[in-house]
Amino acid sequence: MDGAFEAYLASDGVTFDDDDAELLRAVDGHGSVSGAAAALGRSRARALSRLETLESAFGSLVERRRGGADGGGSELTDEARELLDRFARLRGALSGTTGAREAVLYGRIASVDGELGVVDTDAGSVRALVVDAEGRSAREVDPGTPVQVSVRADAVTLHAPDDAPPSSATSARNRFDGAVSDLDAGETVATVAVDIGTEAPLFALVTVESVDRLGLAEGANLVASFKATATRATVVDDEK
Repeated sequence: MDGAFEAYLASDGVTFDDDDAELLRAVDGHGSVSGAAAALGRSRARALSRLETLESAFGSLVERRRGGADGGGSELTDEARELLDRFARLRGALSGTTGAREAVLYGRIASVDGELGVVDTDAGSVRALVVDAEGRSAREVDPGTPVQVSVRADAVTLHAPDDAPPSSATSARNRFDGAVSDLDAGETVATVAVDIGTEAPLFALVTVESVDRLGLAEGANLVASFKATATRATVVDDEK
């Protein structure tokens, strides 16, 4: 990590940084908060206090099991793993260990509501912020206007088809079924090319841990989703 900057995620006045990611990974590796705290040289009370602070802002992160034949323990929730994925993508993008590629889709404006528009593409409808060539909000755009839609890889989330949340349960309203067409893995993060039926693939930046957990390999089916606010539909002069 370059000492010139510090990567962190923020929510409700609470920041999630390298130390917090290390704590969650230790809980995952040792199966308990006590084991994680001991491995990191922290007190159990301090680790629990920090987890409570993080959960107040980021949601449930550690599921605790009490008693039982195995003596209880702790494991990470899906929310915790997604948080670690987001942090690793941010870290990778900032440090330059892997570039956050950008997919460009082409289509036409179907409708506009304020700053947001719906674009008809070969993959289906895409919701995006509509901007002009200078990146300024373009609210007065006629239906049928050609645009190019850009989506950064670090804005795309991947799910196994059976585990993908329904559209009504997530703010990521752009959702497409696809298959892995290429996979470029580094030491901690990987760029996944996803065929969603367009000329150019969609790209997703994920952790190597997620590659293993989702069983990502060329040809694997998955669901890709991304928010409208992370997507830009830029008005172009000529249709591609």
